[in-house]
Amino acid sequence: MRTLRYGRTGVLLELDSSAAVTAAYRRLRAACTGGRLAGVVELVPAARTVLVSVAIGASPPVERLRELLADLSTDEEPVTGSEAPMVTLPVRYDGEDLALVARTAGCGIDDVVRLHSSGEYTVAFCGFAPGFGYLVGLPQPLRQPRLADSRPSIPAGSVGVAGEFTGVYPRRSPGGWRLIGRTEQVMFDPSADPPALLTPGYRVRFEPLV
Repeated sequence: MRTLRYGRTGVLLELDSSAAVTAAYRRLRAACTGGRLAGVVELVPAARTVLVSVAIGASPPVERLRELLADLSTDEEPVTGSEAPMVTLPVRYDGEDLALVARTAGCGIDDVVRLHSSGEYTVAFCGFAPGFGYLVGLPQPLRQPRLADSRPSIPAGSVGVAGEFTGVYPRRSPGGWRLIGRTEQVMFDPSADPPALLTPGYRVRFEPLV
């Protein structure tokens, strides 16, 4: 892990994998909740980094961060005092690339549905579009590359896979993920509180519709 100063009060943690990012985010969030990391106003995870934003006037807690993450394990469970929220998304598995994903995985379509819907995922970080959560925990056979050419328009609610991630497009937009299904669940509503259904650290399950 590398620690870099970010602006006047921030600290950027660079990690080796999305699993390490998730583990670091969980531990730091627990430390903030438990009062063991004072002055932090926001934690922002990304694909390989966690930005620790500190209140104006406070000193960046670089050494404290190193102490808290010195023995970090990517296998550890959340330590938050309460279970992370679970979001269940009903999915109709009829995506345009479902057969392609099955061929690439060397299995049948039913196996793809079973693999994708049997796991529990964690929102590692959000980005790309408001409400788009990058979910880790994808079974190895479904970890496949993006499409060679992105589609100009993907409908809201489309469920896709790309690399080590799975996710749901919150609105119609271009994209290159392999599409395996769709959900009617609204992922982002500006009038809701909070507007995004998914937040880093949340757990997610997919429930097949028949």
